Order: sequence, then C-alpha cells, then structure tokens
Amino acid sequence: MKAQPPNAPGSSSATCPAKDFLRPDDTNWDWLEQRDDDNVKAFLTAANTESDAWFTPLAPLAEQLYQGHLARRELSVKGLPTPLDHYTVWSETAADADYPLWWRHPNGNSTAKECFFDLETRAHQHTFFELGDMTLSPDEEWLAWSEDTQGDETYQLYLKRLPDGELQLLLEQIGPELCWAEDSCTLLFTRYDATQRPDSVWRLTLELSGPAGNIHFPAPQLILREDDPQFWVGLGKTRSRTWLIIESASKDTSETHLVPAAQPATPALCILPRQSGVEYALDHRPGVFYLLHNRNAVHFQLDVIDEGLAISSSPDIAAMTRVLLPHRQDVTLEGVDAYSWGLVVTERDHEQAQLHLHRIELDAEGNICLDEPLPCSAGLLSIGMEDSPHFDTRTLRLREESFTTPPSWWEVDLDSATRTLLKRQTVHGDLTPQDLACDRIWATSHDGERVPVSIVRRADLANQAMPTLLYGYGAYGEALDPWFSISRLELLQRGIAFAVAHVRGGGERGEPWYLAGKLEHKTNSFEDFLAARDALVEHGLADAERIVTYGASAGGLLVGASLNAAPGAFCAAVLDVPFVDVLRTMNNPDLPLTTAEYTEWGDPQEPAAARRIRSYSPLDNLAATDWPAVFLQGSWHDTRVPYWEPAKLYARLAMANIDNPELSNRPVLLRTDMEAGHSGASGRFKAWRDGARQDAFILWALGLADDEKHIDFSSPLTHA
Repeated sequence: MKAQPPNAPGSSSATCPAKDFLRPDDTNWDWLEQRDDDNVKAFLTAANTESDAWFTPLAPLAEQLYQGHLARRELSVKGLPTPLDHYTVWSETAADADYPLWWRHPNGNSTAKECFFDLETRAHQHTFFELGDMTLSPDEEWLAWSEDTQGDETYQLYLKRLPDGELQLLLEQIGPELCWAEDSCTLLFTRYDATQRPDSVWRLTLELSGPAGNIHFPAPQLILREDDPQFWVGLGKTRSRTWLIIESASKDTSETHLVPAAQPATPALCILPRQSGVEYALDHRPGVFYLLHNRNAVHFQLDVIDEGLAISSSPDIAAMTRVLLPHRQDVTLEGVDAYSWGLVVTERDHEQAQLHLHRIELDAEGNICLDEPLPCSAGLLSIGMEDSPHFDTRTLRLREESFTTPPSWWEVDLDSATRTLLKRQTVHGDLTPQDLACDRIWATSHDGERVPVSIVRRADLANQAMPTLLYGYGAYGEALDPWFSISRLELLQRGIAFAVAHVRGGGERGEPWYLAGKLEHKTNSFEDFLAARDALVEHGLADAERIVTYGASAGGLLVGASLNAAPGAFCAAVLDVPFVDVLRTMNNPDLPLTTAEYTEWGDPQEPAAARRIRSYSPLDNLAATDWPAVFLQGSWHDTRVPYWEPAKLYARLAMANIDNPELSNRPVLLRTDMEAGHSGASGRFKAWRDGARQDAFILWALGLADDEKHIDFSSPLTHA
C-alpha cells in the first residue's frame, strides 16, 4: 500500500460504526440489505457522522473549492432559443437558482415573451426533484412532464395548458419517457414491472377542449408489453413526424414497432422481429426507412428500405433492403438523423477513438450526391447534434467540448457552408482554457492491445510528473469522450493532472472495443486500467506515489477490481455509488435492472458465468488490508446500485482497520445521501458542494491540503 499522508485530518471517533453494528454471524454485512430494519438507517447515520467528523478540519478547504467553483462559473445561464412551428422557446436559470424557468414568444415577436414553466418553484416544493421528460404538444398549447420527487426514478405525469393553466396530476408510478402523437391530445408513456424495468407502453387519450383545470381522460390503453425480463422499452418519434417509434431492446438485441403519429390508436407494427445479437434502429424520410443494423456487420451498416415494404409485414423485409453505407472495418456507425434533404451520420473512428459527423445529401432517387464531414474544431473533442425540430431545416446546430475548451454551440449553414459560434460557456478566473494542455498517450495492456489514455493539466507544469487523478468507467459501450469541467479547474490550478483511461468495455474505439470488455472478456477492462496507470508513470506524466483513482457506478466495479489486483498502485480512491457486490446482485433477479444486465456480465445461474463473475467481483475478492484510503458515497433511494453495496464495502474495510493496528491511520469513509438517488443531489448548488467535499479528500490524499494557504499557482510545485 502506498504511504499515506502523515495524519488523517479528523480525530478518530470514540466508536466505529462498523464495530458497533457488527453481527458476528454475518461478517459479509448482508443484513444491511434489509431496508426496513431500523438498524440500517442507524448504521448509515452513524457512518455519516463519522465522515462529517473526519472532514471537519477540511471544511475550510472544501468551502474554498466550492467558492472557487462559483467564482469561475457564469451562474446566470440562458439557453439557446429554439424556434418551433409557432413559438420560440428557451430556458433561463437565475444566478441563485437550482433549476431553470422556461420561456417562449410567438415567432417573429420577441417582445411578447412569457414564462410557461417555472421549474425552480416546482422543485423547491420537494427535498429532491428530478425532471424525467418534458414535452410540448405538436400544436404547442400543452405541456406534459414527468417528475421524480424521491430519487428512486419513479415518476408522476403532469399536464398544463400554456402558458399559465393549472397543472393537473394525471398519473403516478410511471417511467420518465413521454411522447405526443400528432393529434395533440394523445400521450404515450411507459410503466415499470416489479423490478423497475420499463416493460410496457401505454396510450393516454386526453379530452382537452374544456377548461385547463378540468382535463378528462379514460383509463390508459396498453399498446405493447415486453415479457422478456432482459428487454426494456423506449419511446420516440421520427423527425418527419410521421411515425411514433417503440423500441424494445436488451444489451445486444433490439426490435422496433411503429405507430402512425397521426393515428395513434392504430395497432403497433413490428418492422423486423428480433434476432438474438442483432441491434437495429430506424429513421424515416417520405417513402423510405433507413435501417442502421449490425446483422452480419459487427460495426453496423446503413440500409434503405421502401416504406411500403417495411409496413407490409413481409417476412422477407431484411432481404428487400439495399445498402447505402456498407460495413467498414475501421469505423463504427453509431447513429443516423434523417432530414428532408438527406442524412447526418455519426461514426466513430477506431484508430483515433474520435467521433465524426457526416452530412449526406440525397437526390430524388435516394442516391448519395454529397458526402462530406460536418466542420468541427481540431483536436480530440466531443461533438454531437443538438435538437433540430424542423425536418426541412438547412441549418444544423452542433455542440462541441474538449478537456480544454468549454461547451460551445455552433450553427452550420448547409447552403453557404458557414459555421457560426452561437454560444460558449463562460469561464471566469485566472486559469483559462488557453492555460491548459491535453495529450493522448497509448498504454500497452497485458495482451498487447493499445489503450488510449487522455491527460489534461496546466501547460506550465506539463514537463514534470504530477500528482494525478485517474478516472475510470468502461462499461455498456459508453464512450468517455473529452468533456470540460469547471470544477476540475480547481484541481488543475493546484497542480493536479486529470487523466482518463479509455478501457475496453467502453465505446471509445467503437463496437469492437465494447465487445472486448464484456462478459468473458470483462477482465480486459481491469488490465487496461492498470496499464493506463503505469503508462502515465512511464511517460513521466504522473507521480507514481501520488495517484488517486475515481470510479462511479460500473466505474466503481472497474476501480474496485483494480484495487484488489494492485492496491499499491494508488494512494487513495473515491468510489461513488459503486457496483461492487456483483455476484450477489446478479444472483437476485428481483432487484431492479438485474435481469437486463445478464448480457453485460452474464447470468450467474450458468456455472461458468458465476465462476467468471466471482473471479472479479470486488466484494468477493476483497484485499481488505491492502486497500489505500477510500471515500465511498451512496444514496438511500438508488435503485441502480443499492445503498448497501458501498455500505458493505465500507464496513468490511473499516473492520480490517480495527483488526489491524497498522491500518489505524487509513481513513475509510462512507457518506450516504438519504434524500437522493443514483445521480446524487438534484439541485446544482448541493451537487457542487458535494463535489467540493470530494475534491478536498483528493487534495488531502495527494498531500496538497496543507499547501492551500501558501501554494504558488504561478510556478511549478515545490513540495515533495
């Protein structure tokens, strides 16, 4: 284990919650799963008290980090106005507000603006508030939204007439997604099964001709129910506004049903029946569908099918398509957006782990007459399409950001080929994006695979090995593309480098990168993460004795398994809602989301899968006496990673401290937010305070907390 700073800041507690609540017949602490046991909350409360005491000496530092964050940020934020058919809408967040107000004005009359949704007032009626979905009816006269006021991702459906009609609660216990049919009186929504899997889509027909406070509707009608516990359902609508889309998908298989948007009572039509291992998505232009799929094309290809054939229920639909963009070995096709003039295709370059957007113009016969990249900034960055509600628009909005450049919104005029900056997030303070340097290095993993590693730090300190925060995720095919963080500037200014390990299991290098880090290949993720850590040291970028690691959710699994394999690689770890009890969780199909995860981790009812999961599940392989200092965070209402997973890990590490006097100076801290869910605090100010506390722990672990009053940010670090 790496040497810890000489003294933990908080005085040791007279009692330790782990010792006080230990049950000798349950040293795995499985009793913590009994939510209704009063001792569970008592234990979590005691651990919070212990954590608060430890952090007390760091409170001034946490406050300084928090205030520094606020000073760098433009607290009053106005969103970009978006013209719809009748109104232009935008959001405004006041400097002292957690949530925005939504405004609108009639198109062409910007002086007649009116507030139609005060989300700040709505949210402040609750200790927790999260907006699930918010959608305007096609005639722009009604607003429907779903909200979660507990953190358990169970939502209520509300409706109001715009701009200032009385809101009405329509339904409870639904999923977050909502979608209007084109008749402006039919809403589609999802519901959960007993394991909180969105398993069904329902139609709600509203009678909206009467007063806003007197909305009538019959009982919702079931459109589709998904009985396979590994699948979940989702909602959408084509930009052409012709079709409502209902997707049923597992981690590796999908199936799409269509409903005419103007005739929502029409039975849903399955376009292509599911085939195990085949994923596909649809978009639409009049007369044709575009089918993005991986059937015999692991990196996906884009086909075209006649609209009439697609809805004919022919069993040979797959054979009736023609290839528009063929399968390629060096890129993965990730998405397609259809417009009246053609398509925008999103693809990911495998070699450079970079996303690209291509504009494809089509002639009257549907053949490609123009294929060129949409203009973007140079270097490694995140880039994506912003919402373009109009099917025939010739101006596209793009959003970019990088590790050194804050989010920027661009407008691209397809006719003039001009690119205009509409907005860039303002950053105040003495450390600007121009003062930062970002590099991409390549680590060599255990099997010779090259793993991309990104690192950002102060440019004036780039020629030395620095204390480093190494961030990891790597699951579900999610790509950790470069992202800017204002709060991260507080760490960068203090001489800390921030690095990201783009391990297999993520999506940075396309579909093959994801497949090479799941199921029987999952241990590649852990090997890649440790190889990334070592590469930072070997390249002279990171101080080997001062590397803190961070992982959240499935990233907590990545970090936890890596700590068991090489606990001496890090001087401390922050684990946020970490998925660490993998085998036990996957063995309980009654828990939310478990069955849907079988294609990610494996079904432990199969002996080979159980052995594989057991071999890396952090709590099943816990090297409790070897771990470094650790700060664990959980949430009482978390349905994705239950509060008891970080709590069990805390208890077992804390007991190891008690049983081994040589570990008496190793802090093991647990903080459980009793009012939040998987994503933590719902208001931005509380979330920023939580982040400041976390950063104070990181500074302490890197030996920088005591330097706060005298560190010279304008010169290289001088302390050991």
